[in-house]
Amino acid sequence: MLQSIRNGSRSWGAKIIIGLMVAAMALFGVESLFSAFGRDPNQVASVNGEPILRQQVELEVQRALRSGQVPPEQERALRNDVLDQLITQELLSQYAEEGGFHLSDDQLDQVIVTLPEFQDEQGRFNPDIFRNQLGRAGYTPMAFRQELEGDLKRRYLQQGIAQSDFSLPSEREQMAALQNQQRSFRYVMLNEGDIDFTPNVTDEDVEAYYQANPERFERPEQVQVEYVLIDRQAMAENVEVDDEALRRAWRAQNRTAERRVSHIMVTYGDERSRDDAEARAQQALDDLEQGQSFEDTVLRYSDDTASAEQGGDLGVIAPGIMGQAFDDAAFELAEGETSGLVEMGDAFHVLQVTEVEGPSFEEQRETLAQSAAISEVSDDFNRQVQRLIDESFAADDLGSVADDLGLALQQTGWIARDEATGVLSEPGVMDEAFSEDVLDAGYNSEVIELDDDRRLVLRVADHREATVLPLDEVREEIEGYVAAAQRQRALQDEADRLVAALEAGDEVDVTWLEASDVSRQGPATLPAALIDGVFRLPRPEEGESRFASIAMPGTVSVVALDSVEQGSADDDQLGEFMVQFAEQMRAQAALEGLVKALRDDADIER
Repeated sequence: MLQSIRNGSRSWGAKIIIGLMVAAMALFGVESLFSAFGRDPNQVASVNGEPILRQQVELEVQRALRSGQVPPEQERALRNDVLDQLITQELLSQYAEEGGFHLSDDQLDQVIVTLPEFQDEQGRFNPDIFRNQLGRAGYTPMAFRQELEGDLKRRYLQQGIAQSDFSLPSEREQMAALQNQQRSFRYVMLNEGDIDFTPNVTDEDVEAYYQANPERFERPEQVQVEYVLIDRQAMAENVEVDDEALRRAWRAQNRTAERRVSHIMVTYGDERSRDDAEARAQQALDDLEQGQSFEDTVLRYSDDTASAEQGGDLGVIAPGIMGQAFDDAAFELAEGETSGLVEMGDAFHVLQVTEVEGPSFEEQRETLAQSAAISEVSDDFNRQVQRLIDESFAADDLGSVADDLGLALQQTGWIARDEATGVLSEPGVMDEAFSEDVLDAGYNSEVIELDDDRRLVLRVADHREATVLPLDEVREEIEGYVAAAQRQRALQDEADRLVAALEAGDEVDVTWLEASDVSRQGPATLPAALIDGVFRLPRPEEGESRFASIAMPGTVSVVALDSVEQGSADDDQLGEFMVQFAEQMRAQAALEGLVKALRDDADIER
């Protein structure tokens, strides 16, 4: 109920126009969308003489099924829930009407112009958008206003009831004090070694447990599936990519990355002709190719004496700084590579990249190889996918399709809708396996796109309905359950014996563990069930202890509550949270009480 109040604060235009209001299975979770369709004499229920139409129910049922929130096998239960919700909605509408709830035309106009669904990019109400949105949803402006008015009245009614609840200052202080209370206690957890116990599980015990707990032994509806998978990445694993192609890909990928560049510069002009400068620069390049170091070569040949003292270093260069010729040469080089002769600005240059701002070629080699391999097989992948689409559409099996395409036919054991693993657990795959065409009609599925690199077609090889497993198949499992229950009862009997002895003042042979000043949240080292049980115990008398047993999973604890320290009544953050929670619970109870009273007094025919 409270969720419906929170939902009411969202855009009502989106709920009504765009159809976000799916059946939410909460008491007030369905908002009506039906007045625009007019009345139908084929009613399925009436509330104080007002009909609820079959069309109303079916629209909400189909909307919920299409949303995927409700599985198809629950359609019958869903239809009953939807009808029940529509009855509740009609009761609230009538109650609001009788109570004099009224919204003026101006108030409705104000709500409509503030709905974002009807606003332009500047956030202003646009009449054209308003009419277009309503037209697509099948509404006239008048029908929409009536629908919105009813929704708002129900919303304000629920909010008014919920917000009428409040806590007195004394209540707030008491809740804060209780929340901050601390308790000190002793405890011992009994285990199988503390009792003389041997399980005695009879056939009658097994039969009784089986009859009392059939849901534990229900096998869900299951299928055996055959499928064919085309995986582009798997295809790419068999492709070898040329190292030079990878380097080209790396250069292209890092073409705009900043890099540190060194150079040898040989100028020409008044003192040296262009041909002489080119010959000198070529000699420098020849020396480098013969193994001379760049640092020594730059000192012998470069006319840029300032950078020559730094090994020819020009610093970190970004694209566009040194001109197009420089960029064409330098930004094609990987780290450690040297260019040929580059002519620019009355000089010939030899460039060497000493550092690239980003991953090196070796660091990116594996990723580049994967990308290049995937790119190389993409055409083949697309052809295979198209063949899979064409051949699986009309094939009576998947084995022949797999053979034709050179693919493996995968087969599974029995799996339920929510038990699939691997590729079958991908979204939508098992929905396809349990679809009418595949499960009932026996067709191959459509080609399912798992992601950019994988396509799958499946077929149901066998199918079995949900059933309760025979007793003989689950006897061993039941024997374990019964033995555990007998063990738990024996532990409880021993705990009760110890508690009785403690209350009588007798000495008991146990080793107590101490827990001091424990709050309701408690330390992580203590089981939550133990703390919860301790805080349910009455306060002990001064100087005495309160003894009790607390059942826990697999064990029973005996506790001695020794003292209770009243918490601070200050409205700290935790205390405030508890106050708000208590108010919400009371508000929910008030809303449920109203609905119950309306139902009790109403003339409802179904």
